[in-house]
Amino acid sequence: MGPPAELTSPDGSRPGDEHSRVVRSAGVVGAAVFLSRITGLIREVVFANFFGASFVYDAFLAAFRIPNLFRDLLGEGALSAAFVSVFSQELETKGERDALRLYNLLTTILVPVVGLVCLVLILFMPEIVDLMAPGFAATPGKRELTILMARIMAPFLLFIALAAQAMGALNAKGRFGVPAAASASFNVVSVAAGLAIGYWLGPALNFEPIVGMACGALLGGMAQYAVQIPSLRAANLPFAFAFDLQNPALRKVSRLMLPAVVGAAAVQVNVVVNLNFASQLVDAAGNVLDGPISWLGYSFRFMQLPLGLFGVAIASATLPAISRSAAAGRMDEFRDTLSRSLGLVFLLTGPAAVGLIVLREPIVGLIYERGQFTAYDTQQTASALTYYCVGLAAYAAVKVLTPAYYALGDVRIPMLVAAFSIALNYGLNWTFIHVLDWGHSGLALSTSLVAGLNFVLLFWFMRTKTNGLRGRRLASSLLRISAATAGMGAACWAVSQGLINTLGNGFWGRFGTVGLSVAVGVGVLYGLCLVLKVPELEGARRAVLSRVIRTGRRA
Repeated sequence: MGPPAELTSPDGSRPGDEHSRVVRSAGVVGAAVFLSRITGLIREVVFANFFGASFVYDAFLAAFRIPNLFRDLLGEGALSAAFVSVFSQELETKGERDALRLYNLLTTILVPVVGLVCLVLILFMPEIVDLMAPGFAATPGKRELTILMARIMAPFLLFIALAAQAMGALNAKGRFGVPAAASASFNVVSVAAGLAIGYWLGPALNFEPIVGMACGALLGGMAQYAVQIPSLRAANLPFAFAFDLQNPALRKVSRLMLPAVVGAAAVQVNVVVNLNFASQLVDAAGNVLDGPISWLGYSFRFMQLPLGLFGVAIASATLPAISRSAAAGRMDEFRDTLSRSLGLVFLLTGPAAVGLIVLREPIVGLIYERGQFTAYDTQQTASALTYYCVGLAAYAAVKVLTPAYYALGDVRIPMLVAAFSIALNYGLNWTFIHVLDWGHSGLALSTSLVAGLNFVLLFWFMRTKTNGLRGRRLASSLLRISAATAGMGAACWAVSQGLINTLGNGFWGRFGTVGLSVAVGVGVLYGLCLVLKVPELEGARRAVLSRVIRTGRRA
């Protein structure tokens, strides 16, 4: 059951009203993120077709991982979460002028600081590559190729940090569509420019085509920031140079951000640890394998689709809302919004994870198996996808929970949980690789187990910190969602088994198997959710319908 009818905020709104706004905003973000994830998947298909699961793609992924790690350390993770929380509170309590000043102060400081980090990365890239992927030295030319591409992509960090800050400011002002869709511009530009540079200029300049894709990634990062500039101006966020290190709001961002570097980037740090182990995997003859990093990368892309559509979308819409609630002291509203958002995450990501597990091989084969990507690569990628999906719902829930601590001004708990998870991930990786010999699939499983533990700890401490988190209602929803998901999974499995035997493993056979299985699964899931009266389903339906009705009236 929801909160009692008499429970209202000082402005007269009920806590559930804030959640309805979150759901509507999440719908906007979800639509934009869908475009981003689809273009991202197309980008991966291009890589699979031209480069497969080869040592050059292993090198590209490792090189791209370096600015990506620092992006989470300085940009889309710690900085974004800390900035959105404080910026939203400035808007709520002080108004537009002070919020704009904070935006300008942070931008003024961000450019030289992140620029310096990029320069350091370029100078020390050989040492960084040796630390992250020590196994690359065993393959002639692989280490050198990784260093070259990582140096090319290092400035990507600056543009993506600016893009993340712009996205946070726009979200706090209620603009979600353009920021969420901005990464689609990265995907389109990076692929188009990368192929053009790699295959048109590459032969003339005597470099590998994959190096062109590194150049494309840098240009894509520029595009991701540039497409948001018109929206910043429309939202009355023009940039003007400002410098005041004593500004209270700026100092608050710094206090939140410094410990949050560990908290928000824990998953990325764990991915880097996985990369380290994956670079050293060997075959039965003791030779270092080419392919594990590619298989993990391709499978993780599949997980990013539901994670972005549901986890990131809901988290992006929830953070400004709960930050406003926390700033105004409306804790009942804070608890209600956060609890309902978590329920929505479980409703959307749990079935997605089960569907991906059941249909793993036909989906991977349908999307990737062509050109340089072989049937063996399909099997290995599907195996990793299975174990990644075990932790998908927890992974998405952590994206909602962690920023909630920042909204309350607490960075200590996420930092401690993250530090523990990093240590646990290393221990699990070592056990799965050196003791159980589970290969790259063991690395995916360790990521999922760590995400699960992260969620349990963060939820438990948040429940204690806020004197309850509507736990009974959330547990009831989770049981109903689990039952509906189990029925959906069984239906998908039965349909897919019958179809794959009839239609075969060709492109159109897999297309039919995946399409019909998904359609049946969605229908069964929706029906079971109605029968079981899953509350999140009705709330999301009402929010979507109300938005469509209002849009029709305006038209």
